[in-house]
Amino acid sequence: MSKPKAAMIGIFAHDDQILQAADGARQKGWKGLDAYTPYPLHGLEKALGLKHSWVPWVTLIMGLAGATGGFLMQVWTSAVDWPLIVGGKPFISWPAFLPITFESGVLVGGISNFIAMWFACRLPKLKPKVHDARFTDDRFGLIVPLDGLDEAEVNAYLNAQGAEEVKRVEI
Repeated sequence: MSKPKAAMIGIFAHDDQILQAADGARQKGWKGLDAYTPYPLHGLEKALGLKHSWVPWVTLIMGLAGATGGFLMQVWTSAVDWPLIVGGKPFISWPAFLPITFESGVLVGGISNFIAMWFACRLPKLKPKVHDARFTDDRFGLIVPLDGLDEAEVNAYLNAQGAEEVKRVEI
């Protein structure tokens, strides 16, 4: 079993403070930064140095695959398996196939998005760690992993950025 990693958490009262602290920590070259906020903050992902997610690509590809599958299913059903001419329309009447094509794309894209988010978020987490209950109400937390960093330096940096409280936690 691996040893738990240590980190410092700076607790901030205002959103602009955590944005400046996260940006400064990223510019210092500190890796593995994370943040807890009571609501989404515009620009926080850039300040933390996070990459773009791969989840939208999964949704797009699987949505297009679902739409293609829905369209091909209708073509096969109406032109190959049970060919009937109804109302003088051709076997492959693509305008009539558009609603089912759209709905099958939305269905497959939505289900694949749900599954991809589970993998991206590493769910389910059976024992989630709650570092501070105030993060869901009115406080912001910046987590700086101490992988090779000096604890006193990180503590001094977070205090200099306006942290109300700085504490060491196991992550």
